[in-house]
Amino acid sequence: MSDDPSAVMITLEPKPRDLGGGFSVRRALPAIEKRMIGPFIFWDEFGPSHFGVGEGLDVRPHPHINLATVTYLFEGEIFHRDTLGSAQVIQPGDVNWMNAGRGIAHSERTRAELRAMGSPIAGIQSWVALPEAHEESEAFFKHHRVAELPVIEEGGKIVRVIAGSLYGKNSPVKTYSEMFYADAQLDAGASLPLGAEHEERGLYLTGGEIEVAGDQFERGRLLVFRPGDAITIKALTPARFMLLGGANLGPRHIWWNFVSSRKERIEQAKEDWKAGRFGTVPGDDKEFIPLPDH
Repeated sequence: MSDDPSAVMITLEPKPRDLGGGFSVRRALPAIEKRMIGPFIFWDEFGPSHFGVGEGLDVRPHPHINLATVTYLFEGEIFHRDTLGSAQVIQPGDVNWMNAGRGIAHSERTRAELRAMGSPIAGIQSWVALPEAHEESEAFFKHHRVAELPVIEEGGKIVRVIAGSLYGKNSPVKTYSEMFYADAQLDAGASLPLGAEHEERGLYLTGGEIEVAGDQFERGRLLVFRPGDAITIKALTPARFMLLGGANLGPRHIWWNFVSSRKERIEQAKEDWKAGRFGTVPGDDKEFIPLPDH
């Protein structure tokens, strides 16, 4: 099938979430209508917004298990630290890929130099669930500069492959399941095909307006495509969107910052965090986010 009127199976509108400290996000996954798209189990968009002088992001150390966190910025900067000793600035177009595996804790903050002058912030943070065989894998952190990522540029479109494989290009990011994740920018009138080879596919529109199978969509929508349909995305205005998806990994439990195929594993992670067994974050060991009581 091609451009079937029902090609867009579900349209999700993100829900606002206040993360504290005056910082809010728009959360599209997990949703009642769709818990995951391929391995993607969590999807937050933040910004575009601007921190005033003396302000910044302050996500205190907190734990994760059985997933990979993926930070991708459009504007601004975030400073990442974790229990492995990683200390890394992420800037627009770079990829911060943190494989939590059996357990890791990290913090995300704004550096003092940027706080002194104020700074913009905008981007996506997503969580990628790990296949059952790799849930308890070794934790690792890997930073990839924007120049390392493959880019397709032609006919009024630029597509950067963030992770996995798409359009014959392979990202250097290490993943454990068949997936794709890309940042696409289209001029008005340009079109981009999306084949049916991946089991589950989605599109998150961060700017502009697009048309898919005769239906129009505006920014801040997560589209879930019907399996087996070849899709064509047409930009009605200059548009930017993220393409995401891959193999269905089966159901996952999610509680706070923990993801697992086994409910009892999440209970163990709760106890481990309360007991301090995740370790401390070098350079950011004075505070942490306590385990929620619900």
